[in-house]
Amino acid sequence: MPWVRVSSLTGVLARRGFHDAAAAAERLPQWGLATADQDLLVDLAAVSADPDLAVEGLDKLQRARPGVLAELAAERAWAQQVTAVLAASAALQQHLVAHPDQLEVLRPQAVRRSAADLRAALLRAVGADPEAAAPVAADPDPECADPGDPLRLAYRAELLRITARDLLAADGYEAMEDVAAELADLADATIEAALALARQQVGPDAERVRLGIVALGKTGAQELNYVSDVDVLYVAEPAAVPADGTEEGAGEELSSDRAIEVATRLASALTRICSAHTSAGTIWQVDAALRPEGKAGPLVRTLASHTQYYAKWAKNWEFQAMLKARPMAGDLELAGEFVEMVQPKVWRVAEADNFVAETQAMRRRVIANIPKSQTDRELKLGQGGLRDVEFTVQLLQLVHGRTDERLRTRSTLAGLRALVDHGYVGRSDGAEMAEAYRFIRYLEHRSQLFRLRRTHLLPTAEDDLRRIGRPIGLAPDQVTEGWRRRSRRVLTLHRRLFYSPLLEAVAKIPSGEVRLTTDAARDRLAALGYADPRSALGHIQALSRGMSRQAEIQRQLLPAMLGWFAEGPNPDHGLLAFRQVSEALGATPWYLRGLRDEGAMAERLARILSSSRYLVDLLTRNPEILQMLADEAELTPRPLPVLEREMRLVAGRRTDPKEAIDAVRGVRRRELFRIGVGDVLGVTELAEVGQGLSDLASATISAALRIAGRNRPELTMSVIAMGRWGGHELSYSSDADAMFVVSDDSEEARKTAAEIVTDLRALLARPGPEPKLELDVDLRPEGKGGPMVRSLKSYAGYYGRWSSTWESQALVRADRGAGSDDLADELLTLVDPLRWPEGGLSREQLSEIRRLKARMEGERLPRGADPKRHLKLGPGGLSDVEWTVQVLQLQHAAAHPELRTTRTLTALDAARELGLLAAEDADTLAEAWTMASRIRDRIMLVRAKASDSLPNDSRELAAVAELMGYEAGEASHLVADWMRVARHARSVVDRVFWGE
Repeated sequence: MPWVRVSSLTGVLARRGFHDAAAAAERLPQWGLATADQDLLVDLAAVSADPDLAVEGLDKLQRARPGVLAELAAERAWAQQVTAVLAASAALQQHLVAHPDQLEVLRPQAVRRSAADLRAALLRAVGADPEAAAPVAADPDPECADPGDPLRLAYRAELLRITARDLLAADGYEAMEDVAAELADLADATIEAALALARQQVGPDAERVRLGIVALGKTGAQELNYVSDVDVLYVAEPAAVPADGTEEGAGEELSSDRAIEVATRLASALTRICSAHTSAGTIWQVDAALRPEGKAGPLVRTLASHTQYYAKWAKNWEFQAMLKARPMAGDLELAGEFVEMVQPKVWRVAEADNFVAETQAMRRRVIANIPKSQTDRELKLGQGGLRDVEFTVQLLQLVHGRTDERLRTRSTLAGLRALVDHGYVGRSDGAEMAEAYRFIRYLEHRSQLFRLRRTHLLPTAEDDLRRIGRPIGLAPDQVTEGWRRRSRRVLTLHRRLFYSPLLEAVAKIPSGEVRLTTDAARDRLAALGYADPRSALGHIQALSRGMSRQAEIQRQLLPAMLGWFAEGPNPDHGLLAFRQVSEALGATPWYLRGLRDEGAMAERLARILSSSRYLVDLLTRNPEILQMLADEAELTPRPLPVLEREMRLVAGRRTDPKEAIDAVRGVRRRELFRIGVGDVLGVTELAEVGQGLSDLASATISAALRIAGRNRPELTMSVIAMGRWGGHELSYSSDADAMFVVSDDSEEARKTAAEIVTDLRALLARPGPEPKLELDVDLRPEGKGGPMVRSLKSYAGYYGRWSSTWESQALVRADRGAGSDDLADELLTLVDPLRWPEGGLSREQLSEIRRLKARMEGERLPRGADPKRHLKLGPGGLSDVEWTVQVLQLQHAAAHPELRTTRTLTALDAARELGLLAAEDADTLAEAWTMASRIRDRIMLVRAKASDSLPNDSRELAAVAELMGYEAGEASHLVADWMRVARHARSVVDRVFWGE
């Protein structure tokens, strides 16, 4: 930039990103630099994290060491590193101004320094021999204010170099992992040098003690922050005395107690050296709180003492803390022996009772203790922060790493990569989590770097946010939004992986049983309850054979799935069905990923496959529908308008009626699965199942009616729902009882309507992969002998002159079904006097109903069937309850509108409230009706075949009992309970219906 007036220079600087351009413009001329040199330094400041802070720092350096800016300008790369550090850290700027000789450290470095080089550099700084087995510092320089100052200055010099490399990294926050590892190497070297100083302070006895220092936490994982406590653990032993006794200072070997005393003095001195504040600055706190018994326990223990503690008293979280343990400094061989001792225990901790639950609870406690004012800025401990990533990775490692040694890494990102590479975490999920972790660690690093203070809070000041965001091209508001967006995503992934039921299920399986030999696997399968362990083992081998990613994930899933299958009524069928579904969907990207990652999806699938042939049949014919298992909210029946809209849309896309009805039936197949799954998993109650099945029938018949009537749009028709359909109480095996009404009374209209009904029934009866929906029209006027369709006028004429008592009873459950609602309402209004008759039933009508019921029980009960096991026609069964309720409605609904309902249980409640039925009697009938309906539904779910009788097959009966909520082996209790409930219900029916 040419020499210009200060006012003009101010404008130029403001445009280049200086916020206090006037102050910078006043400083620049005072430097006395050549134009090219000044331009270079301004250019470097303008692209730094904080141009104003950079110029302020350069100005201070010039005052502290006149002529230094000209030296810097002569070497662009050197000037670039100095300027970057001055702009990013006020604390390091202050240090450089106080110690300008350390500018030399910032001359460009080609590569990061090795751990060995760092160790040697810091030991030399304190006057110790890097080659010595146990380096001891020389006597302190008398000119130093504190013996530890040379170490502090050397540490700060290396920190300057690492900072410059970090700030100028081409890949921005992607360099975080490498920088964090070098910071950990610097911590190792610092501890080693501090120990050398401590040995000099403690005196001759220090040489007679072996002190191994183990790194834990972020230091152990080699992912250290700029400012962080350094977590360590100390282990000590007496040093062996040389056999020839020639070593200087050698004498008798120290006792263990004396060795621990000396080692404790060494550790305490080391801690003071690192944490002390002097004119040379400070380093960081050394934290030994993760040692046995925490701060209440001895600072140093022998290896034997450590071994005894971790064998007998250590808690689960203490083993989790040892996941990152590694030899750090001092006697590395002794530290290594400690790590070798504790590591096998670390990889068995997941088997401990409640380990997963305890780990999850520990994470929740941490979140609960965060002050509310900091929850949205807490980068480390807050929800979606660093700890969520770290805990997720650690828990997955500890559970699966018991048998998969490929997962046994200390660092978070290395562990996450291993989990992704070997199929435990999805690639996209892993990539998102890793990117978020690096970004959040970048925010944490830059927040700490400015003042070199320990903080995990995202700043709120705009200047701070601008300084953090500028190097990676983000405005202050974009820094905050970047944190929030990533934390939301991390929280989502954390909740899904960290709280996965699959994780807890695998943790409960002993390590020796997760990967088994063939003989051991057969024995375990037999012990779990598999009837054919050999076949089961064949399915397992087929699913997990090979080295593909699918096989890797199956090997993770199967231990838990086998246990979940065994909890169901039919484990063998569950495993077979799982193999069939997996072979159909194994290459589908979402399938295995969903089972592994989506909460309770795998457990739900196992429960379904081992419980219900009905649902397995639906699933194997359309495997994609199991996606709904990922979300419990998806397992409740969908409302009628939603079903009608979807079926109308899918049918409307096809011109061919057969293709249109197939599309409609595909929707029905999916919805049958949804309702059945919700039923099996206990998400839905009986009333919701009945309503859901009835709405599904209405939507399906409506869509089919629309398809059948496409070429006859002028005709208005309605399907009246009768029986259990009209009562909104359909079961899985129910037919849809129906009547048809047409608005036009002409012969041509009735003929056309009959053709539509014929086409409608043919469309619904087409062979298909889902259970059929049959329309039963036997409840129409005149029954099987009457016309299939009538006009409204014809219904009025018939019911006005010839209607029978049984038809009035059938109309009690008549309701809208499909087609025109207005036309249905007209017909229902027309028949109201029949089903809600003034004055109730006559004596003759009541006798007729009783005779009809007696004949029905005699004729329809299957030959050879045990009436007591028959849920519909047996004593106290569905028929008994429904006919009793319907008689009460026929007798009293005219006077009591509350009884005018098509729903059995609603009518029972109304009868109780009206005093028409004693509360105890109403409860007895409701219990019998509910239990019979639930058993009948579960028979269909288990067998995929309809039956109104309790199964005689013991295995089927056991499966039904388990679906009813009974424990394994309690099938006889189900039978006994039904007999008791039915017997009580029959006594009520005898009194109320039969008048006995």
